Amino acid sequence: MNYKKAFSYGVITAAVFSAIGLAAVNVSAQGKAGRDPFKRYQPVVKPSKASASRLLPPSIQVRIERYRQQKLAAANAHVAAPKPTTALLLDEVQVTGIFRTPRGWSAMVEATPLTPKLSYVVYPGELFFDGQLVAIEEGRLVFRRDIVWSDGRKEITVETKPLRLPTPAEALSPTQSSAKAPPTDAPATTTAKPGMPEKQ
Repeated sequence: MNYKKAFSYGVITAAVFSAIGLAAVNVSAQGKAGRDPFKRYQPVVKPSKASASRLLPPSIQVRIERYRQQKLAAANAHVAAPKPTTALLLDEVQVTGIFRTPRGWSAMVEATPLTPKLSYVVYPGELFFDGQLVAIEEGRLVFRRDIVWSDGRKEITVETKPLRLPTPAEALSPTQSSAKAPPTDAPATTTAKPGMPEKQ
């Protein structure tokens, strides 16, 4: 009986010492990973917001090349490719039309830096290089703009873009239908009627 008690006490003692040893190893590892206790404490100086500058986006050529690489990677992975609007900045699009579709509100935006100018149909949730389309209303689009600073901060602002009104030149220019119509002084084209068969 005494042997059983001695054995159980020995097991308990070994468990206690192993727990103490593990705690000591853990404390020493934390001391190595943290601040040296023998050096004077120096607080971490964070850069002030006044010294931070806003990061400028890359040029349109760099963004288009990045988009092509993403599109190729998506094709190789057999997943949906990102939309071309992900390469455009919010300042580089103009709202040319707003429509109500079975899917809900949609808008037509025109990419101003591209030649020839290309237009895209966008829906709420569409991503742009520096933001996202949040909502489409009857006369404007609501965007979330992401501003990145040199100190790593991200600032989110809300921005609206109104529907672009036609310029006086566009309002006075002839429509496509009138441009396709023949001029009034053009000679009328006549079609020859098939002749009547002669009686025998």
